[in-house]
This record gives sequence, C-alpha cells and structure tokens, in this order.
Amino acid sequence: MHRHGEAIYLATHARLRPLDVRLNDTPRRALKRNSTMLSTFLFGFAVRFAQSLAQAAPFILTGFFIAAVFRRFLGYEKTRQLFGGSEMAALFKAWLIGMLLPVCSLGVIPVIVELRRAGIKGGTILAFAMSAPLFNPLSLLYGLTLSEPIAILSFAGCSLVIVAVVGMVWDRVFPDSQMTGVADESVHHGIRRMVALGTSAGKSATGHSLMLVACGLIGVGLLGAIIPHASLQHHFNHDQPLAQLKMAALGIPVYATPMLAMSQMGMMFQHANSIGAAFVLLTLGAGMNMGLVVWMIGQYGVKRSGVWMSLLLVVVIGLGYAVDKPLFPKDIDPANHTHAFDIYGQPFSGSGSFATLANQSAEKLNRDILPYEWYSLELLALLMVAGIVVRLADRNGRLETWVAQVPEPTESGSMDIVVPPTVLGGLALVGLVIFSAVGCYSYYPPASEVFEEIHIAKGEALSAGMSGDVTHAEYWIDVYQEWTRKLEVGTFLRTGEVTDYQRWKARLVREHLEMLKHSVQDGEHEEARAWVAKVQRSHNRMKDAF
Repeated sequence: MHRHGEAIYLATHARLRPLDVRLNDTPRRALKRNSTMLSTFLFGFAVRFAQSLAQAAPFILTGFFIAAVFRRFLGYEKTRQLFGGSEMAALFKAWLIGMLLPVCSLGVIPVIVELRRAGIKGGTILAFAMSAPLFNPLSLLYGLTLSEPIAILSFAGCSLVIVAVVGMVWDRVFPDSQMTGVADESVHHGIRRMVALGTSAGKSATGHSLMLVACGLIGVGLLGAIIPHASLQHHFNHDQPLAQLKMAALGIPVYATPMLAMSQMGMMFQHANSIGAAFVLLTLGAGMNMGLVVWMIGQYGVKRSGVWMSLLLVVVIGLGYAVDKPLFPKDIDPANHTHAFDIYGQPFSGSGSFATLANQSAEKLNRDILPYEWYSLELLALLMVAGIVVRLADRNGRLETWVAQVPEPTESGSMDIVVPPTVLGGLALVGLVIFSAVGCYSYYPPASEVFEEIHIAKGEALSAGMSGDVTHAEYWIDVYQEWTRKLEVGTFLRTGEVTDYQRWKARLVREHLEMLKHSVQDGEHEEARAWVAKVQRSHNRMKDAF
C-alpha cells in the first residue's frame, strides 16, 4: 500500500513538473528575450553611430574651419558676392564650389549655417548643401574605376540638373528666404584674425552645429538598431521596379561619405544591380541626412521644407528611373543580391548577451576605424575642448570685443605687406581644393606600393578563405578589393590612362574575391578552396598587367 501510494505521488509529480517549470520559467525567458533584444538594439545603434562618426570626423573638422573662414576672413558681404549673380549663376556657383570643397553631408552643416547668416538665398544654400557632399577630387577619381566613366560623369551632370531645377523653383515659390540684418564679423589683419579663426571654429564645434551633426548620426544609428542584419541584399536588384523608391526611403536617414557612397555604387555596378537606385543612393545617401532635415525645418519651417523635399524627391527619383537602362552595364551578368548596404543594418548576425555584444562591438570598431580616422577624432575632440574652454572663460565677450577691434596703424618696412582678410580667406579655400587634389597622390599610391599592401591583404584573405573564418575573410576580402581599385586610380594619375586589359584583370580579381566571400559565408569549404586557387591565378595576371 505504501509503495502504491508512493507510485501515485511520483506519477502525479511527474505530470505536474513540466507545467510547474513552464509557469516559473516563462517570465524569466521573456525577460531574457527582451534583454537580448534591447542589447542588440543598443549595440547596433552604438556601433553604427561610432562608425559613422569616425568616417565623418575628417570632413566635420574641415567643415568647422571652412565655416570660420567664411565668417572671419571672407565676411558676409564678400560671401554674398561669391555666391551672388543671377539666379542661374548663383546656383551654378553653389554647385561648383560645393563640388570642389572636401566636405560630407555632416561637414557641410556648419558651412550652411554661416551661409544662412550671410544672407544667401535659401535655394542657393540648399543647392550647395546637396552638391558639396556628392563629389570631391578623391571620390570623383575613385568613381571613374567603378564603371564606364560616362556613368560617373552623367551622375555629376544630373546633380547639376537637380540643384538647378529644385533651387530655381523653390526660390521662385519662396522669393524672400534669405536672412537679413546680421552684422559682418570679418576680422582685420594681425594676430586677431588667427585667434578669431580658432575661437569661431571651436564655438561652432560646441554649439548648434554640433547638435545638428548629432541628429545626422542618430539617423544612421537608428537604422543600425532597427533594420535586421543583411536584410537589404535583395531590394535593389536591376529587375526590382520599386528599387529607386526604396532607396529614396533609405537614403534620407542614411549617412555616407563621398568615398563610401562611391564604394557602394561600385558594388552595385559590379553586381549589375539597379543603376537608378545607385544614383538615388549617391544623391540622397551622400547628400542628405537627418541633421540637414532638422536644420531646414528649423530655418524655413515645415511648409517650405516640405516643398523642397517634395521637389527634390520628384526630380531625383525621376532621374533615377531615366538613367537606369541607358547606364546599365552591358558586360556584367546581373546578380540577385548585393552586400553594399549591410553596413546600414544591425552589425551582428545573431543575438547574444550584453557582455558578448560588448566584446564584439569593441573588436569591430577597433578593426574598422582607420588610423587617420582616429587622428581626426582626437583633433575634433581637442577642438571641442577648446570651444568649451572659450565659452566658459569668455562669458562676458571680452575676447570677441578684442578680436573685433581695428588695430592701430603702425610703421612698417617696405617688405611688410598687409594681406586683406578676404584675400587670405580666398587663398584658404583655394588651398583646401589644391590640398585635396594633391592628397589624391597620397591616397592613391603607385602600383609598386599598392602591391605591397595587396600582398598583406591577399595573404590574410586567402588564409581565412582556406580555414573558413567568415569574419576575417569578409574584412580582408573587402580590403583586398579596395586596393585593386586604388591600383587603377593610382596608375591613371601617374600614366594618364588605364588600359582595358588592366581594367579587366583588376575586375576579374574582384569578381573571384566576391565568389570566394560567398563560398566562405555559405560554409562551402571545398568550393572556397577552389576559389582561393582562382584568386591566386587572377592576381598573378593582374600583377603582370600593371
């Protein structure tokens, strides 16, 4: 009897135990799931925010000093003359000056703040804000290696059409969009104007412009937190009729430097994806961000900003559909996907604990942020610290009063020349353009130096392909492909041409590397080994060609 009762108890306990465990563990599992989702969201946001900040740091730093040059050296009157003239002349100047200055869509924010204070028409300012981030000498040369040069030159011409049409219509609908009554703050010669340049840049780096830059970074950070990992691979194929519209929705919150946008365009050309979507990406992804949208609404109101955005989207999307088929590469088999936009989604392929994602984030940022980007971040931090010190130490404006004083005339020798601030400002802007052009030779080294770098990247990429290390292979394959493009540009700069034979050999290496990447990602070890051998052979032919 005792044994029978014990058996009934054990049987009853066994039946009840799963339900008991489930009831006790369900809240715990839900809490764990929610914690994992929150960690993925937070670290996805943090990684994309930090990556974009590092990429933008050199351009943001340049933008603060260009804004200070307009304010302190040129002055508002000379700035109005620089961007003045007839309606079409002003828009063309805005497009041309924007194309020459080395800024991105975040770095252009402090510049347009000063253009607004100078009394420039709204259409001209917005035209400059759109065109400045699209091209510069570095990105234009890089773009010429992506497809036929006619495609990139056509994109540049279309950007002029966009700023001319949208700017002209907007100025005619809203003719009184310029700010008036702002006093000129140009500084006379001497130590005062050098102090003014630094203090103005520092204050800009700790003021309203910095908040707008942060808004632009928040936009791309939110995309990295919300969009699932690698979920954008099939939305921009050549046979997708809505590719341009989808890209327009993605492009506004996205932040891309001119070089990054060109690189993504290169991947789209390489895979024969939608060329119209590539154009929309360049125009909106590189030309717009949420900071610019916030600034526009704050300065011109919701109605005027809505009209500008509507005109912009109509023209950009219309041109995107117009150039899609004429510029489509005829010598490439279309692919059914692209990895160009994986960087806008969540950076991690799977979920994990807070500690795991923290370690993965630190490793990823340490690997992805380049040395010159670290230096730029340090300089930007120093500029911000200097701006904070000036704001705290000069609350009464004594420094500004001293800077604004006209120095007493003094006796000078026959060799002493006083350079007017407008001349010095103009030389500074021209110097930036020249420095950007000269920097091309440093950014795109000669073939001998490129192959030294490629040797390192090739060894890492192929060894990772043989071992099946997905993360290592993805990183070094991208580096390898990047150097093959720099090889073409560097050769063009020094010899004046890149032959079709050289171009095809470099393209073949990139195609084989892309297939190797897919094999490693899919876990096809034997197939990956076969592609490693093909990459080695195509690399040798490329080296002989160059």
